[in-house]
Amino acid sequence: MSDVQQTTTTQQDGGEASTNGGISTQKHRIENAPSTQSGDQRLHTEALKHSNDEAKTDRFDPKFTQSVINATGPKASPRMRKVMASMVQHIHDFARENEITVDEWMAGLEMINEAGRMSTAVRNEGQLLCDVIGLESLVDEITYKLTSESTSLPTSTAILGPFWRADAPRLEMGSSIVHNIPEGDHTYMHGIVKDYLTNEPIEGAELDVWHTAPNGLYEQQDENQVDFNLRGRFTTGKDGKYSFYCLRPTSYPIPDDGPAGKLLALLDRHPMRPAHIHFIVSAPKYKPIITQIFDRIDKYLTDDSVFAVKESLIVDFLPRQGDDKADFELEYNFNLATFEEAKNNGLTGTTEESASSGAGLVHQ
Repeated sequence: MSDVQQTTTTQQDGGEASTNGGISTQKHRIENAPSTQSGDQRLHTEALKHSNDEAKTDRFDPKFTQSVINATGPKASPRMRKVMASMVQHIHDFARENEITVDEWMAGLEMINEAGRMSTAVRNEGQLLCDVIGLESLVDEITYKLTSESTSLPTSTAILGPFWRADAPRLEMGSSIVHNIPEGDHTYMHGIVKDYLTNEPIEGAELDVWHTAPNGLYEQQDENQVDFNLRGRFTTGKDGKYSFYCLRPTSYPIPDDGPAGKLLALLDRHPMRPAHIHFIVSAPKYKPIITQIFDRIDKYLTDDSVFAVKESLIVDFLPRQGDDKADFELEYNFNLATFEEAKNNGLTGTTEESASSGAGLVHQ
């Protein structure tokens, strides 16, 4: 088949020549050139091919990204050097691959700036923005992945979310975190905090718990709720047991009046989260966990707007009999790994030193 016939066939089939004009036609001819070409013809063919590939590679300054990476000074830590070099490379590649324009870059920058302006002591819009693109859930998985093949594992982690508050009230076991909310499905929750390897109870474990009201709002979002409503901290005794009264949680929309909501709308996505209760569980010499537990009957379990649901964190609320304080009961045990065991099994992230200094656990 002649070069002209090959080119015509490629154009009819919707190939590169039909969309990219003469350059692609020339490329097609090069790739399908007869092996009987003379030496001069082959040299000319290879020169054209190299020229086309080089033009595509060098459309943007090929040395620019490396010059930015090389600007890092000698006093930067090895980790900072590694992470920033990787970030610059990926961000620059992303911009080139998608040919980001100045207007698009400015729109993205304004979204980040607006998240900063909206963030307060009771709302972290930047974190919410990360949540809706799954970044916090991914970082959570990376940080707390236990590589051991053991069938017994620590309780799975889940994202902190933007509505945790420091210094929740310390309460006696069996107390209620519910105030001035007569409606709702009142629940008695209880269980044991245990060592995941020995199955022994852990004394002195602290459970920091919080969740929304039936209207789907955390107390700092709702002026009609008392301060620190539906929040509390409980400390286990020698038996490792905990218990308290709460509400069966409800699904709710994340705040969509800011950049995170705008991004969801642009992506044609809903803002709903499945019903869940938040926990931070910590104990001396043990690696703290940040997690959530999810109601099995919630319709958003497989469509969480922040991608936080894990199968092992799905629970069943059962009817409770003979208790005028609760309609439902939930038993759930938390399993912790010691810092030593976590290190031995590849669980990266918080260290004993960072936890004790407050760098690794948000509420210490």
